[in-house]
Amino acid sequence: MRSMKDRLLLVFYHDVILLLLTWHCGGQSQMIGPTQPLVAMTGDDIMLPCQLDPARDAVDLTVEWSRRDLKPRFVHLKRDDAELVTQNTLYSRRTSLSVNKLKCGDISLKLSKVQVSDAGRYNCLVPEIGAETGMELVIGSVSSVVMEIFKVKNEIFFKCKSNGWYPEPRVFWLNSQGNQITAESTNSAKGSDGLYTVSSTVTVNKRQTYSLTCRVQQKNINQTAEAHIHVSEISKHDEDENELHQTEMEEKLQRECEEKKRLEEELENKEEDLKHVRQTIEKLMEQKTFLKNQREKLHKLLQEDKARLKEVMKKEKETPLLDKEKKKSHLEDKKSDLEKRTEVHEELLKMTEKLMEETENIIIQMTKRKGKLEKDKEQIIKHLREK
Repeated sequence: MRSMKDRLLLVFYHDVILLLLTWHCGGQSQMIGPTQPLVAMTGDDIMLPCQLDPARDAVDLTVEWSRRDLKPRFVHLKRDDAELVTQNTLYSRRTSLSVNKLKCGDISLKLSKVQVSDAGRYNCLVPEIGAETGMELVIGSVSSVVMEIFKVKNEIFFKCKSNGWYPEPRVFWLNSQGNQITAESTNSAKGSDGLYTVSSTVTVNKRQTYSLTCRVQQKNINQTAEAHIHVSEISKHDEDENELHQTEMEEKLQRECEEKKRLEEELENKEEDLKHVRQTIEKLMEQKTFLKNQREKLHKLLQEDKARLKEVMKKEKETPLLDKEKKKSHLEDKKSDLEKRTEVHEELLKMTEKLMEETENIIIQMTKRKGKLEKDKEQIIKHLREK
């Protein structure tokens, strides 16, 4: 494997043809950026290149770095000498622009401590001059490969395992001639950190000599990790010596298989429960929003009712004595209707607020349950990784 500093932190300043991705006219500055995806490994820092051409001082210009798939979409925003305005919390304290580079029209963004969630398409924009470009950032994570051997009767089980990959890698087994051989089983599990754990097993006959390679590969980030093992033919003496352990090993493997099956079934049940809880929370949030809007409408209707009732009472007082008898019946009917209407709206408002309170309590309970299910699921995945 390559060292951390050599693992494809590709910025493409020196080996990629820059593509013009924005309109231009006359002396208008244009934006140039990379034509190929940038690749960074988790934990590393990377520079997202973006340059005005011809170069001009961009210190006083608005600079927007964003991802359209996020809300809020801003990765970094510089406006009126103020930075980080309405920035997405995923990028808090991890982005920066160089003032010295801005003076030369270089508005490249430094992204520190890269995470799996940083993968996506980034947009670089200077609104005042309409200059814009985009680029794709691919995030990778690699790990070493560990190999184990189990001997049962006339067969040898080779198992290789590797934790902490992103994106999801593939596992290959190769013989001494470099030809691919078929695995008995291959498993992949994604952890709560977004990283993948892969494992694979092959079975061979004891009475042969084997040289095997387990290769874990991720082509998107051009990363490969391998483990090699050489096993000579098991002699009769070795077989006799290991005979006492065969039954114990078989029982151990059986227990491991049963435990793994139980964990997988439990994980499936937890995922189903978690899906149901998430759907319930989503529906409750929709109901809460509906009730909130309903409450606002009822508040507005009540204000209108009270205002109209006040107006009717005022007219009743201001009506001249000669006309009072004529209008009395009409005003009283109107006043009575408004009072009944106000009473109904007040009752509906109380019911709405009660429903909102009950909905909020249920959301709190379901959120706690969701947290417990996610924690249980994470523990099950952890146990499965150890198998």
